[in-house]
Amino acid sequence: MDTLSRLSHDADSDVAQAAILGLGILGAGTNNARLAGLLRNLASYYYKEPGCLFLVRLAQGLVHMGKGLISISPYHTDRQLLSGMALSGVLAVLWSGLDIKTQLGGKHHYLLYCLATAMHPRMLMTLDEEGRMLAVSCRVGQAVDTVAQAGKPKTITGFQTHNTPVLMSAGERAELGTDKYLP
Repeated sequence: MDTLSRLSHDADSDVAQAAILGLGILGAGTNNARLAGLLRNLASYYYKEPGCLFLVRLAQGLVHMGKGLISISPYHTDRQLLSGMALSGVLAVLWSGLDIKTQLGGKHHYLLYCLATAMHPRMLMTLDEEGRMLAVSCRVGQAVDTVAQAGKPKTITGFQTHNTPVLMSAGERAELGTDKYLP
């Protein structure tokens, strides 16, 4: 992040714009306060350059995506499977970032919609049959690889018990506290 921050003030506008886009992708959905402050400073720095200001606003939108409840990742199913569609969406935006002035800053700004294929929620919610929220006890902790282990080993370690809805960080897994969850 520090290198991208230095490059975002570069004299070459192509390098600066690519660094600003990189900052947005790097902090997508994190609500990182340091990165948000850096992007606010960049917005005041580039207030007279519409191309750079557009990318700063885009990066700010990515950082605060879903108020921190949505993230971008091509992995799904407990980070065990790679979605080709989500990976191609992220790569399409990154590839178009190689020539920002004619791609994202020009006529092809709609390529940003490709990121929607890689967006996924970071929260766990439990619902009943009618779609109402249920407060269910669940354990959230660091995911443990249990492949080829005998018996029924624990799939998380260092867990904390919460009631749903729960916000999970990257690399965390959740499991229900008990098998009984109906009121």
